[in-house]
Amino acid sequence: MKKQTLLIIGSVWPEPKSSAAGSRMMQLIEVFLKQNYTITFATTTAKTENAFDLIALGISEKQIKLNDSSFDDFILKLKPDIVMFDRFMTEEQFGWRIAQHCPNALRILDTEDLHCLRKGRQQAFKENANFNASYLFNDVAKREIASIYRCDISLIISEIEMEILKQQFKVPESILSYLPFLLNAIEADAIKKLPKFEDRAHFITIGNFLHEPNYNGVLYLKETIWPLIKKALPKAEMHIYGAYASQKVNQLHNEKQGFLIKGFADDVHEVMQQAKVCVASLRFGAGLKGKLVDAMQNGTPCVMTSIAAEGMFGEFQPNGFVNDTPETFADQAVSLYKNESIWCEKQENGFQVINGRFHRSQFINTFLNLVTETKQQLQTKRYENFTGQMLMHHTMQSTKFMSKWIEEKNKG
Repeated sequence: MKKQTLLIIGSVWPEPKSSAAGSRMMQLIEVFLKQNYTITFATTTAKTENAFDLIALGISEKQIKLNDSSFDDFILKLKPDIVMFDRFMTEEQFGWRIAQHCPNALRILDTEDLHCLRKGRQQAFKENANFNASYLFNDVAKREIASIYRCDISLIISEIEMEILKQQFKVPESILSYLPFLLNAIEADAIKKLPKFEDRAHFITIGNFLHEPNYNGVLYLKETIWPLIKKALPKAEMHIYGAYASQKVNQLHNEKQGFLIKGFADDVHEVMQQAKVCVASLRFGAGLKGKLVDAMQNGTPCVMTSIAAEGMFGEFQPNGFVNDTPETFADQAVSLYKNESIWCEKQENGFQVINGRFHRSQFINTFLNLVTETKQQLQTKRYENFTGQMLMHHTMQSTKFMSKWIEEKNKG
């Protein structure tokens, strides 16, 4: 029996040590590797030193070009059974070429998070306004929802975003698949080995600084929340980790205030286990927050905003406190830091969330069955999704010819 072929078109090379999106991509790759797929990862972006070594996993790597017919030759030769687009922008760039040259390939979109939701919240935040439908139905939404319709399955990381797509945008559930982080259980033996309350010190936050919500959250922490915590805990330090810290990030470093920009963390588990409390002071964003997963896996309770907590806990109790008022946020951070019994209770909550809500076994079979069923009934399902067919038709007419025009222009 011929091995199935998966082509992943990445917006960037996966960097699991830099971002939650990188970890997510590696989780998806692992699912398909275990199903014995032959995988090729292709992207237009240059490789960074933080990029994961995919070749070590037996995955082929391919550098591709935008607006270039060399991609057509590449996919005609590869003949993928499934194409997975990493974020809607890659589907916009290459989806029409896949549809034209590999019409029978199953098209999967991994949204990562709803970009239109993050964008709308950011705009509302900038304007100091309440977020509502007028901010949600932005230009990014028009592109992103169109991309979701053009694909056969779209992977949605958060239940909140599933509801927004179904209720606000009226996207049919048949083309959506709720697939959160796919994590391994935290075993009792691993929990026993974690540093205890008395062996930990200081506060931590972590996040890729190319991601605007992370920078904004650190700025808010520095200017508003940390001074309140520092007043109550003069000896405590705030350790900020994250890849791609720019000059404006490094300028926030202040030894006297105990506000320390530590930069890239080579081993997130090590730094998270040394810390007593994790802080997630995000004021806008979308999707699930990798920093909270890192904290829960390493037994580090959190204080977080409602944006940070969104989609994480479901019916479970959070691994800390959720609050949007700076004074209460700071008070709860201090309380967690000083009170061992509260700290231990919140730590235990985190283990339950990881094992009860994000254990990979809960989701993988459902997802793989959906992939198999959709492949078997591909034409029928596409007929049922006429909006997707219509959008693909118009994309083929507009994007295709714009792309060809750019290609011709580039030759000149």
